[in-house]
Parts: sequence; structure tokens; C-alpha cells
Amino acid sequence: MSGSAPGRHKLLQRQLLRSFGAADAQPPGLDTLLAAVNQAYEDADAERAMIERSLELVSRELNDRNDRLRAELAERQRRSDEQQALIQRLEQTQSQLVQAEKMASIGQLAAGVAHEINNPIGYVSSNLGTLQDYVQALLEIVSAFEARLPVLPAADAAALRQLMAQHDHAYLCEDVVALLRESGAGVQRVRQIVQDLKDFSHAGEQAWLWADLHKGLDSTLNIVHNETKYVADVERRYGELPQVHCLASQLNQVFMNLLVNAAHATAGRASRGHIVITTGCLPDDEVFVEVADDGCGISPEHLGRIFDPFFTTKAIGKGTGLGLSVSYGIVHRHGGRIEVDSCPGGGTRFRVCLPVKQGEPSVAE
Repeated sequence: MSGSAPGRHKLLQRQLLRSFGAADAQPPGLDTLLAAVNQAYEDADAERAMIERSLELVSRELNDRNDRLRAELAERQRRSDEQQALIQRLEQTQSQLVQAEKMASIGQLAAGVAHEINNPIGYVSSNLGTLQDYVQALLEIVSAFEARLPVLPAADAAALRQLMAQHDHAYLCEDVVALLRESGAGVQRVRQIVQDLKDFSHAGEQAWLWADLHKGLDSTLNIVHNETKYVADVERRYGELPQVHCLASQLNQVFMNLLVNAAHATAGRASRGHIVITTGCLPDDEVFVEVADDGCGISPEHLGRIFDPFFTTKAIGKGTGLGLSVSYGIVHRHGGRIEVDSCPGGGTRFRVCLPVKQGEPSVAE
């Protein structure tokens, strides 16, 4: 219906009056009819207004309920996201704890093996020194006999000269000294490896001490020598570094992971690779250790995930995907950071930046 009740009533009244003509020709009760019609219209309008208000209230309540439901769903989604993030952090922490426990067990085993090797190596080293003195004395005695050959009976002198020629006396005298010298150098090499292994194997060490990072790098290079010697040449560009307040054995683990990765990146090609270790100081009382290689590099789609636990692009059995994740955690614990720059075919550069002095370690650490 259009128009208001009074308007519709007036229109109806005019139409009726026009149809009846003069006022005295109107039927009785017309005014009562018009009043009843008008009241009916007003009642209908009132009822419609009430229905509209009711619908508006219902609509408002439904909108409020929808808003509350949306807010509740958003809160549940937020909680679900937080739970997923917490589960992921717990998984990462668990994997790092497993790796740390594994390294601690390996460290204890390595320390025990190094100790067991060190004792016989000590005997061999000592005996080689004594043997060198004995050989030198014997050579002096043989030299004295050789000097007396002219005064010996001709038959005896001839027999001795024949024996000396048969065993290549001159070569023996020269070579036995070289053999002893090389053996001594080999024993010293083994002793150095054993010492480096003992230094490196303190995986359970929790004491924050002042340490020489160059010494840690040299020890770690000896440990990973078998990984690098066949595939790349290692160049050391050490700068001047102060001692750093750190967990030295854990930083050695970081250096080992970076060096092994660099060796793997340069393997499998015709020419030897090149690994460069650079150290130096930074502003704000920081130092850096940089490991760069000219290997295969890392693709851009993988670069953002290399620190994720269990992520690896290596072949099955070649890596666990925990090395860089654990390294990131160790460096973060030291208040430092790891920077990486790489491109496919252009090599990779990892830079570990560390504060020289640590604040008070938190209980969580």
C-alpha cells in the first residue's frame, strides 16, 4: 500500500462524495464507515511498524551473533596458529637437543679414544727419539769401520766392501735417517690430531670461557682434513682477533658444519675447489669468521630454508639437515648472527658474527 492512512481516507471520502453527489444524497452511516476504514488503516500501519521493529531487532541480534561467531572463530584460529607454532618450536628444540646429545655422546667417545691413542703414541714417540740416537751411534761405528778398511787384510777388506755394495750401504745410511725423520713427523702429526680431537670433543662443555677462535679453527681444520684434502685447497686469511667469550667447543661445531658443507659443495667436479677462511673485527665490539667456497651454490628457492631443521638438498645418507639448524641455534645463543650469500654456480659465503663479550647467560640457556 502507498500513501498514509489519512491520505488514503481523504481520497476514499472524495471518491464517495463524488459518486453520491450532494451531501443530502449520502447514505446514512457513511461517516462511521469512513472512520472504521481509517482506523483499520492506522491499525495496519501500527502493526506493520511493529513488525518492522521486530525484524530490525532480530536482524541486529543476528548480526551481533554473527560478529561474535566471527570473533570466536578468529580467536580459535589464532590459538590454533599459536599451537602449531609452538609444536614446530618444540619439534625444532627436540631435534636440536637430540643432535646436542648425539654430539655429546660422540664427544665423550672421541675423548676416550683420543686418550687411549695418546698413550701408545707417547711410547712410539719416545722410542723413536731413542732409536734415532741409537741409529746415529751405529752409523758412527760403521763409519769408523769404513775408515779402517785400508788397514785390514786384503781378503777381509774385500769381503766387507762386497757386503756393503750388496746392501747398498751408502743408500742405507742416508735413507735410515730420512725414515726416522719422516716417522717422527708422522707421530707428531698423529699426536696433533689426537690433541685436536680432544679439544674438539668437549661437546658437553657448558662453561663460558675466553677462547682463541683461530686455535679452534685450526683444530677443526685438522678434524675435517679428510673431507677437504681430496676436493679443495683451504686458504686461511686470518686477521687480528681478540679472545672471545664463548662456548668454544660449540663454536667449533659450527665451524665444522660450515667447512664440511663447503667441501661437499666443491666435490664432484674436474678441478679442485677453493675454500677461503677469513676472520676479522667488526664495529660494536664484534668479530667475524667467514667460510667461502667456489662450489655449486644454493638456489634462491632454497636459500630461505637452509636453517630449517631436517631441510637438506644433499643426497640421501649424505646429510641429516640438522647441521645449519644447530649452527644457527648455537650462534643465536651466543648473541650473534649468521649471514649467507650464495647463487647457483657462484659459490657460497657464510659469515658468523659474534660479540666479543657475552652478557649474563639466561637460565633458559
